[in-house]
Amino acid sequence: MNRLKELFHNKNNDILNIYFTAGFPELQDTEKIIKELDDVGVDLIELGMPYSDPLADGETIQRSSSKALKNGLQLDLLFQQIKNARKSTDIPIMLMGYYNQILQYGPEKFFDKCNESQIDGLIIPDVPMDYYANHLQEELERREIMMTFLITPETSDERIKQADTLSSAFLYVVSKSSITGGVNNVTSKQENYFNRLNQLNLKAPRLIGFGIHDRDTFIKASRNANGAIIGSAFIRMLEQEGIQGIKKFINDIRPIN
Repeated sequence: MNRLKELFHNKNNDILNIYFTAGFPELQDTEKIIKELDDVGVDLIELGMPYSDPLADGETIQRSSSKALKNGLQLDLLFQQIKNARKSTDIPIMLMGYYNQILQYGPEKFFDKCNESQIDGLIIPDVPMDYYANHLQEELERREIMMTFLITPETSDERIKQADTLSSAFLYVVSKSSITGGVNNVTSKQENYFNRLNQLNLKAPRLIGFGIHDRDTFIKASRNANGAIIGSAFIRMLEQEGIQGIKKFINDIRPIN
């Protein structure tokens, strides 16, 4: 069974998904961070593929992406790092990036490499849902690679339902209409948005992202979904404290059992 499918089958609340950029802070840190996150009880890892023009990412993730590229992180090395990490961890891992990267690499080759390195799912924010359904869905399903689509407060009910249907992993609920990296608390407007989603009777698990940065925002987000995604706050911690700060960071978000 795909690890993502197993995760959501066995757990339906307080799921903690941590995003970080591969090859950051240092080129060889990817494997160490994966292992440390697994050891401290994170449920899911979202691994960013560094890109020179990340459309939806704020300053923090852009900075980490730029640093990773300067460090020399390329997709072939990333796949090898994940293969190495798989020798000691079975945590679900997703890749997040942009379709241009996949096109440049070659979609068939990219999907095969995902299989070889035991990637469980993909998040590709700039792939239109219709294009995915017509050109990519069959290829990913054949390889048992799951897919996640993003929705925002401005997404129509019709498009939300389409994203729900096509998201075989989970539905990525963008908490607000902005780039990543905000640190505001969950607002009443966002609560209304989450309530609207609850009324649509969606089938896919939901994780809330953008602006989740501490225990309070994680708890509030988890009340409205199956869990939450933390990215920019985690990367800022890595910038300031390095890998040794991971255990305390996760424990401050969700106490380690």
